[in-house]
Amino acid sequence: MRKLRLGDDVDDHCVKCKRITNHVIVSLVDERPAKVRCRSCYHEHDYLQGVAPPPRRRMQSPKDA
Repeated sequence: MRKLRLGDDVDDHCVKCKRITNHVIVSLVDERPAKVRCRSCYHEHDYLQGVAPPPRRRMQSPKDA
């Protein structure tokens, strides 16, 4: 596998689109992607390595007694 560079395309989970989309690498740390920009919505976020974050748990409202 070749080394990744700034501007290269990678697949990642977009937190705004909520799906796997093409992303452009905008930041590298130790030759690994740190930040990416979604090519669909242009949202910039940390590189998630294609793994979706766990779903948020909703707080239940207190029930009236």
